[in-house]
Amino acid sequence: MTTVYDFTCQTAAGQERPLDEFKGKVLLIVNTASKCGFTPQFAGLEKLYETYRDQGLEILGFPCNQFGKQDPGSNDEIQEFCQLNYGVSFPMFGKIEVNGAGADPLYKHLKDEAPGFLGGRIKWNFTKFLVDSSGKVVKRYAPTAKPEDIEKDVKALLA
Repeated sequence: MTTVYDFTCQTAAGQERPLDEFKGKVLLIVNTASKCGFTPQFAGLEKLYETYRDQGLEILGFPCNQFGKQDPGSNDEIQEFCQLNYGVSFPMFGKIEVNGAGADPLYKHLKDEAPGFLGGRIKWNFTKFLVDSSGKVVKRYAPTAKPEDIEKDVKALLA
């Protein structure tokens, strides 16, 4: 059975990072954007990460420019924006596509495992996937779901 640990993704610096580095952790995987109405969710994501990372939570951010061209910057510019404006310390990866022919293989897997309401398509920036410590996708959240609304599910998986 394929899990998220079977994928390798590109870091913002352009290096390959195998997701099996996160084996045994609960993951929250999010497609992000710097110029979106949901961008302030970075603050809530960072708070969630600071609260639960020592208990085994990792948040993985994947910038995406497919929705309203809301993340046009370079990987370096995106990293800087996230750190300066929201103090983001969780791993941010290189910019990807989440829908269409160029969709990143990880996102193809996430959408297959938790298709959502649009027949698998990602609706917008800040769609979130919760993954258990065995690498299995357990839940998908709409962009409108705030990080604090997801906290109870995170706590349950960490317990």
